[in-house]
Amino acid sequence: MDGDARVNPYLAKNFAPIRSEDDFELEVEGKIPDGLTGALFRIGPNPQFEPRDPNYHWFSGDGMVHGFYVEGGKVRYRNRYARTPKFELESAAGRSMFGTFGNPMTTDPSAMGKDNGVANTNILYHAGKLMALEEGHKPFEMAPGSLASLGYVDAYKGQVTAHPKIDPVTGEMVWFGYSVGEIPLNSLMDYGVTDAKGNVVRRDRFDTPYASMIHDFMVTENYVLFPVLPLTMSLERAMKGRPPLAWEPEKGGYVGVMPRDADVSTIRWFNIDACYMFHPMNAWEEEGRLVADVFRYDTAPLFPRADGKTPERSAARLYRWTLDLTGASDAIVETALDDRDGEFPRFDERRAGMAYRHGWFAADLRNSRTVKYNAIAHVDQTTGARSHYVLPDGDLTSEPVFTPRSDDAAEGDGWLTAVVWRAAENRSDFLVFEAQDVASGPIATAKLPRRVPFGFHGNWVNGVTLAGS
Repeated sequence: MDGDARVNPYLAKNFAPIRSEDDFELEVEGKIPDGLTGALFRIGPNPQFEPRDPNYHWFSGDGMVHGFYVEGGKVRYRNRYARTPKFELESAAGRSMFGTFGNPMTTDPSAMGKDNGVANTNILYHAGKLMALEEGHKPFEMAPGSLASLGYVDAYKGQVTAHPKIDPVTGEMVWFGYSVGEIPLNSLMDYGVTDAKGNVVRRDRFDTPYASMIHDFMVTENYVLFPVLPLTMSLERAMKGRPPLAWEPEKGGYVGVMPRDADVSTIRWFNIDACYMFHPMNAWEEEGRLVADVFRYDTAPLFPRADGKTPERSAARLYRWTLDLTGASDAIVETALDDRDGEFPRFDERRAGMAYRHGWFAADLRNSRTVKYNAIAHVDQTTGARSHYVLPDGDLTSEPVFTPRSDDAAEGDGWLTAVVWRAAENRSDFLVFEAQDVASGPIATAKLPRRVPFGFHGNWVNGVTLAGS
């Protein structure tokens, strides 16, 4: 390779794909808790071929699921591709055929109009289905024990967010889809509900203030909150060879609020200064107000401005947004909660949509303003206590995932699991922590013989065991 050639950072180091599908029994140091039985599923982008687009973006790689199956103090690992129609088409051709985000300027003409779903962002279990999620397409089902690809869940009839919310009381799943309809990169949005048995019982369409990448949203006991923030989308820009997704702070920010059982015509739009949020921690109702804890950026990371220039880098920090439903003002009040840079917030999801106490996140204590995190952090919202575990120099963590000790355990009583990259050895470990004593370090470590590339999200599923391949 020419020494002056630019290496795409999303194809280098631990962003680089691994293209083998493997099964390993892992060496365990320490003791896996007796009550921890099930599987941690993680997912991320892992292009099966060298991307054809010179501007390949991390978000657009083929999905690969990584399963860590825990039973009887042992940990077994299995990884498999999500064999979407795009994956199968490119596999048959023996090469990459789609541009980043389906960009028509860099897509092979023979692939134009074909399904380009990558199923790479989140993996969630609901109503007996393990679903690989990516916000541009329908959920893609995987078999929990074997990780065999089972195909799209057609009942959804269109794209679904990678971040549905499961109501811990009713068992229903609340979700949305953005940029829906025939024309790509538009401002239309759908609001949907799936009941506890897996039946899609609602899908309603409405318009938003402008076309925005809406990665996540918030749900309380009685309300949904739709953030429309100025990471904008434009087909016109894309067709001119400019960024299809870009940071445009001059458009300002909005959060739409609607009662969960109301018609979409009732949405009320609140205003917020230009900022961006990939992920909230949780949201709840409090004396006529809606309160949401979110990881807020001053500028959207990983994307350029509309003119192609790179905006000033910012890191996310934990903020509280308060929306007054009883007053005349539509302004959102913002309050900083934590001065540690971080992302990938998680909490005890038995408190989803309700006031909560314990939260965890991947933290960057180096203030590097990147998407690389060297610590796992805990915050107690009741006492204000903060703690964290800092990884050895150079090592980086994925999103930490909370699992309760039992169904009726107190909030936050349980374990935290995370997958970390050991930079010096270029491989990964599966770590288990006592959730309220993260600072003491892992109580068990399961060692992989190779690395797990940086990915996005994961979830724990109780009772799942490894099945035959």
